[in-house]
Amino acid sequence: MIGEFALPPGLVMLLGGAFVPLLGERWRSAGVLLLASLSLVIFCLTPGGTYGQFPFLGVAVTAVRIDPLSNLFGLVFHFAAILAAIFAWHLRDWRQQTAGTIYAGAAIAACFAGDLLTLFVYWELTAIASVFLVWAGGTRQAYRSGMRYLIVQVGSGVLLLSGVVIQYVETQTLDFVSMTPASGVFSLGPLLILIAIGIKAAFPLLHNWLQDSYPQSTPSGTVYLSAFTTKLAIYALARGFPGTEALIWIGCAMTLFPIIFAVIENDLRRVLAYSLNNQLGFMVVGIGIGSQLAINGAVAHAFCHIIYKSLLFMSMGAVLYRVGTVKATELGGLYRSMPWTTGCCLIGAGAISGFPLLSGFISKSMILSAAGEAGLFWVWIILLVASAGVMEHSGIKIPFFAFFAHDSGKRPPEAPLHMLVAMVIAAGLCVLLGIAYPLLYRGLPHQATYQPYTVAHVITQLQLLMFAALAFVFLMKTKRYPAEQRAINLDTDWIYRQALPTLVAGFRIVLGASDRFVRNSAVRLIVAAIQLVKSWFDEHALFGRPWSSGTMTFWAGVLLASCLLLYYWTD
Repeated sequence: MIGEFALPPGLVMLLGGAFVPLLGERWRSAGVLLLASLSLVIFCLTPGGTYGQFPFLGVAVTAVRIDPLSNLFGLVFHFAAILAAIFAWHLRDWRQQTAGTIYAGAAIAACFAGDLLTLFVYWELTAIASVFLVWAGGTRQAYRSGMRYLIVQVGSGVLLLSGVVIQYVETQTLDFVSMTPASGVFSLGPLLILIAIGIKAAFPLLHNWLQDSYPQSTPSGTVYLSAFTTKLAIYALARGFPGTEALIWIGCAMTLFPIIFAVIENDLRRVLAYSLNNQLGFMVVGIGIGSQLAINGAVAHAFCHIIYKSLLFMSMGAVLYRVGTVKATELGGLYRSMPWTTGCCLIGAGAISGFPLLSGFISKSMILSAAGEAGLFWVWIILLVASAGVMEHSGIKIPFFAFFAHDSGKRPPEAPLHMLVAMVIAAGLCVLLGIAYPLLYRGLPHQATYQPYTVAHVITQLQLLMFAALAFVFLMKTKRYPAEQRAINLDTDWIYRQALPTLVAGFRIVLGASDRFVRNSAVRLIVAAIQLVKSWFDEHALFGRPWSSGTMTFWAGVLLASCLLLYYWTD
């Protein structure tokens, strides 16, 4: 219903997802697509404004707020849900279909939360629903990764709720507005909220849940996962912490550190997970700069990124579906039998690299320009280096090792028709956004007068991309490019893969030795005490003559009391 009682965007998917298992196996995929499409129609018919304002436990709650910022994220989230539903048309697993629908609906609804309490509810729903997509991988590694993922995501929710409570105590309001302090010093409530968002945004040292869990999911599950969780965090940062200077340097670190790991990684879906970190860094930098151009750039980049990253994960998902692996050492030459998938992957690779006429160029250049206008020279340099890095590991490495490189001899059939339809639509959107960019700029939070296609922008970007390509060719020809190896590369997951198990093993050794020492010492003391008592009895010849009734009663009482004490101590 439109107007005062408008449905919260995404609610149709949230509620409808619960009924997906009731549909017949042949109709579930159509039901999932229908729910996403119906939600998009309702969203498009709902005018901007605030809806659903009511008191809850003495607190003023605003269930729905539709403005330019939430509008753009809601729109692209709907697009991502529809593309994922088409790509996953082959699924007959009601658990993945239900989890994907509820997960997407919760993420959409979170973008329109008008207060922090409502945000928290949807925040936790995304965590609970999405973990089933990780577990859907069906392996022991997927289960263990899913458990770690759930712990991290629920921990983020606990921090968010703690910050919300403290924020309410301090301000007597739950309005979800900018919490960036003028002094630059955060109070405890906003700081906890920022950390909670930082976990979901995969800040450095808080990021490894992403590389740990996404590659363990199914081909379809990873497409869902890549679109919502981290971009919901970007939305929350843009809403709550624009202009926070610390985010500039956090974002710079996010753009740089994944480059090294992505270059040496053998699992191509993990490469994409690292490149996701890299691209999130551009958005975080834009939010940290905080100018109108920077915020526009961050939001536009999030919009474009959701589409081209989904396209890249779909192309690798199609390879995994047909070949059974996405290890670079086991692929190559697939362009011969999967030409459409290869072409779509190349478009996605060009978009993420920022080639002119593709979507990544018209959004990434806004953030670079904003850094230049703010006089942040070193930030601008870092972003240029990061742009070259993403060109190498996502623009070149992904399509090269998957579809070209050495010939693996594998000749799988082309991806199923429904997967190709989803990939072609996503590739078309990458091209459309790169050419008809005013369509996107018109919906940005601030009025956009930016012109991406200037001679300086185009030449600078082409020079950068050509330099990255030449560097890759040189390293490959001179055999200096890191060889793809069948190995697990560790970054911060070293903590729980090696450090913690070693620490626990050492603790068990120390604890076992201490336990044996205490037990042995106690036994020796008891033996010594028994011998002492026996010698006393022998000395007084108590065992050599009959005891009186009183003595027998006394020692029987002592024995009974001892038994009772031992019972209570050991129960």
